[in-house]
Amino acid sequence: MVEISSDVIRGYNDTMILNILLKEPSYGYEISKQIRNISDEKYIIKETTLYSAFTRMEKNGYVESFTAEKDPLGNGKKRTYYRITDEGRNYYDSKCEEWDLTKEVVEKFIQHKENR
Repeated sequence: MVEISSDVIRGYNDTMILNILLKEPSYGYEISKQIRNISDEKYIIKETTLYSAFTRMEKNGYVESFTAEKDPLGNGKKRTYYRITDEGRNYYDSKCEEWDLTKEVVEKFIQHKENR
C-alpha cells in the first residue's frame, strides 16, 4: 500500500485544518478525527504535527484559540477550541489557488504505469 509522504503533505496541513474550521470552531482531537474520516483514513495527522500547526497559525493570526466546556451545561472537561479568523480565510483561499497551480504543474510530470 502506498502512503502519503509527510514531506508531500506538510505544506497543506494548515489548509486541511482551516477547511474544517471554516464550518465551525473545533478542538484538536475532533479535527484529527475529521481529517482521518474525510481522507478515508489515507492520512492520519500526528498529534505533534497538529498542535505545531495550531501554534504556527495562531502566531500568524489565521486562527484564535479559546477555552470552552464540552457541553453548554458545563459537563465534561474544558477544551481548547480554535476558530478561523478573517486573515485565516484569506490564507486558506490563497492556499487553494496555490494547490490548483501546484496540481497543474505536477500532473505534467506524472506518468502512470499504463501510459509508460
